[in-house]
Amino acid sequence: MKRIERMKILKNRPIASRIYELELEGDLVKEMKSPGQFVHLKAADGLDTTLRRPISICHIDREAGTFTMLYRTEGKGTQLLSRRQAGERLDVLGPLGTGFPVEGFSHQTRCLLIGGGIGVPPLYELARQLTARGHKVTTVIGFRSAEDVFYEDAFRELGYVYVATEDGSRGTKGFVTDVIDRHISEWDRYFTCGPRPMLRAVEARLGPDGWVSLEERMGCGVGACLACVCDEKNGSGYRKVCTDGPVFRAEEVVV
Repeated sequence: MKRIERMKILKNRPIASRIYELELEGDLVKEMKSPGQFVHLKAADGLDTTLRRPISICHIDREAGTFTMLYRTEGKGTQLLSRRQAGERLDVLGPLGTGFPVEGFSHQTRCLLIGGGIGVPPLYELARQLTARGHKVTTVIGFRSAEDVFYEDAFRELGYVYVATEDGSRGTKGFVTDVIDRHISEWDRYFTCGPRPMLRAVEARLGPDGWVSLEERMGCGVGACLACVCDEKNGSGYRKVCTDGPVFRAEEVVV
């Protein structure tokens, strides 16, 4: 059930180049279930920003009543968000969207998680929930350079991790697909989130038997404005990323 709450900021700190970790506390956490869902938040009070910003949920702690998001400072909204301090209240709408599946797999399914840049955060809660159910998780995360890498150690606590950087300053030089080509030969299901070129390259190598999370600019976040539609693969129509997704079967939508 989606609703609006002014949630308390517990932490808002930089953890990598232009990447911030934001932890919020509030009753809204009780509604968060599926990894891959997102929230729509107001970066600042007043008229500084009109539209909300969609940010994926990175980690859910129901016992503590908190959840964590990671975001990259790019435009005016995220710059304002980065200045918000612990103790302040943030206007949050959520949880929104359809997340990754974590149930219905056979015991100890080999799960391959592939993330690029700011598409990495939702995979962390996914990895936590999959491992809690006894599945085997391997994670491949890609960044531009070593200074952009985040959550490598956090993922390593949940399974094997490969890191790729475009300049070779950390892990494998190249892209996540270079890691897949060189090191990944056995997997049962894959889950991926990141920029469209990466998603297309992953699907080209691994096929349709997986799930993709699409990154799109959004207006309303609740399916009314049609600003975030994507095409269905069968050519019969479109899907709304904010409500039908952001997670889809790879065989369903054009990436």
